[in-house]
Amino acid sequence: MWRRALGELLGTGLLVAVVVGSGIAATKLSPDDAGLQLLENSTATALGLAVLIAVLGPLSGAHFNPVVTLVDWVLGRREPAGPRLGDAGAYIAAQVAGGIGGALLANAMFGEPAAVATTARASGATFLAEVVATAGLVLVILGLLRSGRGALVAPAVGAYIGAAYWFTSSTSFANPAVTVGRVFSDTFAGIAPGSVLPFVLAQLVGGALGLGLAMILYPPRPA
Repeated sequence: MWRRALGELLGTGLLVAVVVGSGIAATKLSPDDAGLQLLENSTATALGLAVLIAVLGPLSGAHFNPVVTLVDWVLGRREPAGPRLGDAGAYIAAQVAGGIGGALLANAMFGEPAAVATTARASGATFLAEVVATAGLVLVILGLLRSGRGALVAPAVGAYIGAAYWFTSSTSFANPAVTVGRVFSDTFAGIAPGSVLPFVLAQLVGGALGLGLAMILYPPRPA
């Protein structure tokens, strides 16, 4: 269990480091072009996420996301009797700690001061966007797993998140641990503390919606 939790901490931390670090690099490389900044940030995130899932998936399942862990716990996928609540709690704690550590690491790599973000992102539009982004993420994962195409999860999830950067007004956080981590970098990818609760609530709603859709669209196959 400690190895799996460490995998979740490492994976989530590196994911946030990719998100925040590429955001900092984008602002330095393209200071006057917000669209190009987002392209650079989304491309790095999509590729980095796919690699991390491919590498750490065999170890921990590569959740890197409390919503995915909660969905996994609800479905009881990891063990015949379902993962214990304590195991899910360990995963979530590791993910949140990793997210914070990843943001601090990105700050340090680019010489940015450790500071709380000031970018307010919460609005009705971004709440809806986070519901859609998270529901889509859960549906992608479960749709592939429940249809026997688990090998496609890494590239599909990376591609989905890369696309969702562009078709959602929130730029698709879709992850409570990543949301909390991004509070600790007052840079391109940061989010102010006051916007965290609405984002996390939207992500939980989206996770439940995605789970419901997956259960309807992909019912369990006969043994």
